[in-house]
Amino acid sequence: MTRRVAVIGGGITGLAAAALLADRGDDVTVYEALDDLGGRAGSWERDGFRFDTGPSWYLMPEVFDHFFALLGTTAAAELDLVRLEPAYRVYGEGETDPFDVVSGRESAVAAFDAREPGAGATLERYLDSAAEIYDLAVSRFLYDPYVSWKGLAHPDVLRRLPALAPLLTRSLASHVDARFDDRLLRQILGYPAVFLGSSPYVAPSLYHLMSHLDLDDGVLYPQGGFTQVIAAVERLARSRGARVRTGAKVTRIITAGDRTTGIELAGGEVVSADVVISTADMHHTETELLPPEARTRSNAWWDKRVSSPGALLLLLGVEGELPQLSHHTLLFTAKWEEGFDAIFGAGARTAPEIPDPASLYICRPSATDPSVAPPGHENLFVLVPMPAAPELGHGGVDGGGDARIETAADAVIEQIAQWTGIPDLASRIRVRRTISPADFETDFGAFRGGALGLAHTLGQSAMFRPGNRSKLENLYYAGHSVLPGVGLPMCLISAELIVKLLDGDTGTGRLPVPPER
Repeated sequence: MTRRVAVIGGGITGLAAAALLADRGDDVTVYEALDDLGGRAGSWERDGFRFDTGPSWYLMPEVFDHFFALLGTTAAAELDLVRLEPAYRVYGEGETDPFDVVSGRESAVAAFDAREPGAGATLERYLDSAAEIYDLAVSRFLYDPYVSWKGLAHPDVLRRLPALAPLLTRSLASHVDARFDDRLLRQILGYPAVFLGSSPYVAPSLYHLMSHLDLDDGVLYPQGGFTQVIAAVERLARSRGARVRTGAKVTRIITAGDRTTGIELAGGEVVSADVVISTADMHHTETELLPPEARTRSNAWWDKRVSSPGALLLLLGVEGELPQLSHHTLLFTAKWEEGFDAIFGAGARTAPEIPDPASLYICRPSATDPSVAPPGHENLFVLVPMPAAPELGHGGVDGGGDARIETAADAVIEQIAQWTGIPDLASRIRVRRTISPADFETDFGAFRGGALGLAHTLGQSAMFRPGNRSKLENLYYAGHSVLPGVGLPMCLISAELIVKLLDGDTGTGRLPVPPER
């Protein structure tokens, strides 16, 4: 029997779930509150510049490959992917020359060894471990809906338990610091925790597996930007018969006993559904869309959660070329630990502040993609981790945001100018927009204004992360705040977990790829 499925949210998770379920014959409609699709993986255009407003690293390509294969196509057929060389560039505070990270085992080992004699051999062992844990994560953890503990009792897991246990009980920073002396190399290996919504001093060292992705596998980029990834998934969903409605804000999930019967939209329209899938922030779904008796998590539970950091985003259209910056560039401060303490610990002791100087990330997609900026101009996306503190104010266009946000943005622009040798950067900016935690809260219903949902701490990872099933038997959750976690690949897997649960499949493996049609 064909099921009527209502999907809340038109980000990558909602579109992916719609595509997979419509492909199986379900009657699926996606309801997106905003006028454009993509959610956090959105897009903004002005004066010939087009900016991705969210994810910018294409990692875990095999996850994308598997998703596309489920729909009878390939990443190569849907996207124009190019490999970045170097993978990224790093500027350390007080250093005159940048350090380029080139992907591939041999190149990465040589670069580490040139900077710290002996570090190359250490990196070899580090990456061997990272690759082994990554393979275990993909095969036994990431596709597990954790409705039982049987996956954790698999022989592959039990055999590696002596190696896994210490990786769960010590931080990523301590794991790295015990192996490398050079500060910049330590920072390179610790910073991936930020992309997991955490700190290297909090994230378990199990996440050293992330270094397998950028140092062993390499970093890709989809020409046209990450909006092309969203467009590809939307295209597949529509081609399978799914309907997609934008400007359709869901204001209530309608419940009756232990089930949901559908949703209500702003304006009062009621939509009946056999299954409802919410890919909105889980906190927003439970506290804003459901009555108290239908919520799976209590307010007391949420009070104990660790949010990901907030983010100050700068979208800058710059006149002239910027060869000092690579496609991906990272700036690391000398007071590394203090910066993370300010981001994750400020709320308990002092008023939240945006670190200055900050360890930050810059994406210059115009280094690779001529479509994102006018000829002779550059496109910059800057991410500054900051406390998840909406009270610091909203961003805006052309300096029109709240004073504390715009003052911090001015300081960030000056920092980039000084550290990377672009003294006239500020005077060359032709387009400027800032985005803050208050904007994440307003636009996406983000928990505490965090940029990435729940942080990947030990208590919020794998079986300890909120699951995909609600206490209502036909309401499901997917996306960055539930299993398996943060990032576009994780969101694709989250959509697949919904399909598995609807199929009654509680195993740890991926959905089988259907035979050629």
